[in-house]
Formats: sequence, structure tokens, C-alpha cells
Amino acid sequence: MPPSVLVIVGGSMAAVKAPSVLRRLRERGVAVQVVATRAALAFITELSLSTAAGGPVGTDDHWFSPRPDALHLRLADVDAAVVVGASAELLSGAAGGHAGDLALATLLSVRGPVLWVPAMNEKMWFHPAVQANAATLRGWGHTFLGPVEGAFGTSGEGRGVGRMAEPEEIADAVLDVLNGAGPRDPATPKQDLRGLRVVVSAGPTREYLDPVRFISNPSSGKMGFAVAEEARDRGAQVTLVTGPVNLPDPAGMSVVHIESALQLHDAVVDAAQAADVVVMTAAVADYRAAEAATEKQAKVAGDVTIHLTPNPDILAELGRDKGARVLVGFAMETHAGVERAAGKAQRKNADFILLNYPTREGTAFGGDDNQVTLVRADGTHEDWPRTSKREVARRLLDEALRVRAARPQA
Repeated sequence: MPPSVLVIVGGSMAAVKAPSVLRRLRERGVAVQVVATRAALAFITELSLSTAAGGPVGTDDHWFSPRPDALHLRLADVDAAVVVGASAELLSGAAGGHAGDLALATLLSVRGPVLWVPAMNEKMWFHPAVQANAATLRGWGHTFLGPVEGAFGTSGEGRGVGRMAEPEEIADAVLDVLNGAGPRDPATPKQDLRGLRVVVSAGPTREYLDPVRFISNPSSGKMGFAVAEEARDRGAQVTLVTGPVNLPDPAGMSVVHIESALQLHDAVVDAAQAADVVVMTAAVADYRAAEAATEKQAKVAGDVTIHLTPNPDILAELGRDKGARVLVGFAMETHAGVERAAGKAQRKNADFILLNYPTREGTAFGGDDNQVTLVRADGTHEDWPRTSKREVARRLLDEALRVRAARPQA
């Protein structure tokens, strides 16, 4: 008797690929049943799915029509289930144990393994709520395939991690699940940071002049958070040291909150002692008040002179006692960027510097994308294309692993 698989089609544009998934499963000798959500039927017709499946399509209308059996229980009597084009809504409903439609009620009734194949915009996929729902489902033994890097949207206007895996990959992954092996996830091809400890600094610092006034900058912390989350997803033990930002704490890592550069110094230096990789993305204030006032200073007529003193150079301090760890810094320059970044890497004994360009459109403080140049101490450099900060984080950690592999370990 052939293995049986329930294919649930979610409400994303990737639903148009569901017939190809059904055909490929049938070519591999799998007996398929299919359920389409109401949202899925906005993208693909019931007839297309039925033709590809070689049988009827379960929908909410069928669920509520008069019948002698419980449709969701009959559909759930399969060897495995796969959710194709899984949307954020489906993930949320399943993680919450909801049963308000046929797809969710059937998922609650499936006793075999469940494979999720998400498809959504990268911003949605990496939202903490979606990641928390995915983590809940993984904790129940569900497995995930993707999402993968690529273009998505009505005309490919989006690019990043959010594209659904291809039908051939999905069919192969379903067979792996049926055989008791987890699918290979193209988004995280291997846990290549497992066993390593990674420290990341992120966000701005605040240097108080008095209890209500401070020197700071508009860093959003998004770049550092992307590095921390990428390292976590690749298996690292992560410590994120962050200044004041409007981002929720990422799950699955140690998060240390600081305000001043001195606090950042103490937290990073302490965490770095046991670290294998340190990535300094924080926008650290170069100076602080030599003597911060303990009371709010009244406004006065005329000019005001503020006496500032340098903050400690955290990157340079880490470089003086680097050992076998990989040390990565960031630089922001408006001119002579490569030369200055190379000099910074050399002076501070950093393995490489990622050079930002604050005056380039779409890559300034607070954006979701970045365009950087990787610069080494010897002046060699690589211009990376403008892409999502998560993709920059991925490439950064790839380079850190290359550096680590070439270095003798203690």
C-alpha cells in the first residue's frame, strides 16, 4: 500500500506551485489528499488542485456541508502532512491550537509527522511572533523546509529569505519525512556554528550630560540583531549586548541591555572572554561627559561649553588580547572609506571591517537593507551588493568561519 500524505495549501502566492508539488508526489508513488484554505483559493482554483491530486479537494464549504463523517478526521488519517505555502496566519493558528477552519482542524488531528514549507515576505518571516510560532511547532516535532533566499512578490519586487522551496525539493523532503529523516532546510543548510559562542553588540549608546539630556545617534540595532539571529539559527550560543532600541528581544539567546559606552565595554569584554566570534555592530559614542550633572541643568543665555572625555575603544581592547577568536568591526565613512577601514582593522587587530555608507540611499540608519564593503587590514576588499541585513549577517558569519578555519586553534 503506498504511503499517504495530506497536502494543505496555504494562502500565499506560492499556492500556484501546489499542483506541481502534488504531481511530483504522485510520480514518487505517494497517495495524496489535498485541503485548500479559503485564502489559497484566491490564488489557485479548486479544479487545478483536484486535477493534480487526482481526487477531490477539501475546503471549508465541504467541511460544513451535510455528510455522515467528520471530514477533518478522515483527512487526517494519513502517514504525514505537508503545508505548502504556509502563511503567517496558518503558523499562528496551528501554534495556538486553533480549529476554526478545515485546515487547522485537520492539522490538530494528524498523528503522523508534519512538514511546514513557509512562503511570505522576509519581514514577516523574521518577525518575533512568527519565529516564536515556528519554534513552538518545532518543539512539537514538526519540521520545516525553508523559506529560502530569493525573489518574492507579485513581480519579484521583494528579495530575501521568504521564498518557498521548489516543488522538487518539497517532494524530496516529504519522502525524507516519511522515511524518518528530517528535511534539509535550504535556508539553514547546516548548523555550522553549533558549539561556538558568538557575542554581538548592537544599537546606540547614550552618554548622559544630566539626568534628561544625552549624546547619542539614530542606530536602530537592526544589523546587530540580524547577526545575532543568524548565528542563533546556525546553532551558536549567542550573547547579544544591545543599547536602547525599539526591537523586541530575540528568543533563544542571552540578551544584555546597556545604555552607556562604559556599560557596553564591561558587558562585551566580560562576554568575549569565552567567545569564539565577536561582532561589534554597536554605534558607540566616541565621547562622554567628563562630569555628568546629577540634576537637570537650567537653560542659560548664550553659548554653553561641554567638557567631553573619550570613551574606551572596545574593539581595540579586544584586539590586543584577541587570541584565537574572530573579531569583526563595523565602520561608517563618508569618504576615503576603504583606506580608513583598512587602517582601522590594522590598528585594532580586527580580522575584517564591514564598511557602511551612511549617505547612500536606502542604507542609512534604521533601514532594513544594507550595502557594505568587506575590508581587511591589508587593504583587500570586497564590495557586497545592497541586500537585506539578514543576508549581510549570513555573509559576515560565512567569512568569520573562513577566518576561523584558517587560524590555528588553541
